[in-house]
Amino acid sequence: MIPIAGSAYTYGYTTLGELTAWVIGWALCLEYAFGAATVAVGWSGYVSSLLGYFGVRVPFNPTPALAITLFGHALSARIDIFALCAIVVVIVILVVGVKESANFNSAAVMIKVSVVLFFIGIATIYAFGHWSVMMANWHPFIPKNQGHFGAYGWSGIMRAGSVVFFAYIGFDAVSTAAQEARNPQKDLPFGILGSLIICTVLYIIVAGLLTGVKPYATLNTPSPVADGAAAIGATWGVCLIDLGAIAGLASVMLVMILGQTRVLFTMSRDGLLPKWVGTIHPRFRTPWLVTIAVGFLVAFLAAFFNITFLGQLVSLGTLLAFTIVCLGVWVMRRKQPDVPRPFRTPWVPLVPILGMIISLALMVSSDTPAKIGFFSWLIIGLVIYFSYSIRHSKVQRLPAEVPQPK
Repeated sequence: MIPIAGSAYTYGYTTLGELTAWVIGWALCLEYAFGAATVAVGWSGYVSSLLGYFGVRVPFNPTPALAITLFGHALSARIDIFALCAIVVVIVILVVGVKESANFNSAAVMIKVSVVLFFIGIATIYAFGHWSVMMANWHPFIPKNQGHFGAYGWSGIMRAGSVVFFAYIGFDAVSTAAQEARNPQKDLPFGILGSLIICTVLYIIVAGLLTGVKPYATLNTPSPVADGAAAIGATWGVCLIDLGAIAGLASVMLVMILGQTRVLFTMSRDGLLPKWVGTIHPRFRTPWLVTIAVGFLVAFLAAFFNITFLGQLVSLGTLLAFTIVCLGVWVMRRKQPDVPRPFRTPWVPLVPILGMIISLALMVSSDTPAKIGFFSWLIIGLVIYFSYSIRHSKVQRLPAEVPQPK
């Protein structure tokens, strides 16, 4: 219905108003920018693993320590050079153009899906010959709770759901490119729902096989799938899995930064952010200034913040955006039931209500430090909105009443 760049921000603006849209847009910064930073560090880890597999020793430390003295206090961080290089390459690709970005992303997706199918194949062959081992590793299927919320049991499933939600934040990124799609009314539902179904099936199969070939308690490592391949004797497959992870995480970085720049671009066009954010490159026809700015932000986040904390913030920001979008679908169906809809959400209001309940439940299930950081981020966003955005908003400058024709 709304083939404009901006994703959930645009939908919130259309259905629930400017303030709600700003909250969504600010939350999407957690999803895309913070998410890209998290993925960049993970990408660096797989690059290091691949180099180590071939016995390559880097002549410099890829994560040198940086010490800063501020107000008499010493602060330190480890700057990941591999992660920074990955971000620079992705930014260059995005500035050059959407077509080049799409070609790069398509190639990366083909590589990573092939590697996922490769792991499923070798793990399935192993499972048929070692079924007793698989069954032993799957027992108990839901480990008993250890006495507090989130430590296994059903509360552990909810906590895990809020964490693993990070794997689902890319699906709404498809909608951020609506303005650049040839046939958004057909392409977006097909792209979002099709990829959602395929990826969910692959996630479940990989998770099931991985926890079958190796005990779940030993999988909390930077490269669990590669460890699973090594556990069944396919050490030669570790190299392929590392390559697939490198390609896959590169495509994730590209999609996240692309989504972030399109959301900020649309917010700028609405007057909520400075005009330079919406500046288009005369040759490449991309929002190049904000793309470079987002690249700097992602690089900073990757260097100075804890990966686990960042990942939880990303999930919280995305869940809030999804909650508001579900509400927007319900509101739009009630306010404008007769508007032509190329794609209709089934069973309204049941589906939107269930979407809101599940998203809010996952938010409540997250760690307390992440929730504190999330609400602090929202407060900062509201301060910016009421101090700058509301005074420059194009909607706020419209006349209060439109004169009726005589």
